[in-house]
Amino acid sequence: MEAYLVQFVTILSTVLYIALLIRVFSSWFNVGPTSPLFPILNIVYQVTEPILAPIRRVLPKLGMLDLSPMVALLLLTFIRSAFVRIITG
Repeated sequence: MEAYLVQFVTILSTVLYIALLIRVFSSWFNVGPTSPLFPILNIVYQVTEPILAPIRRVLPKLGMLDLSPMVALLLLTFIRSAFVRIITG
């Protein structure tokens, strides 16, 4: 049972990690509603916004620079490793 839980946590954190990276890289490009990538990016934004919004409220404003994805990636990595250590004992 613990192996399945560890595998589930690892897969979930990897999917969230990739979604956060896609969101960061997509912010470098102008993707409009007519783009074929728009539905995919819309899903990515819906998945990542609940993670990034609370972090943005806590972080100080740095002008145009948004550090919330970097903080989210670090927190995700830390939480995943801590959770796996707790599960495996």
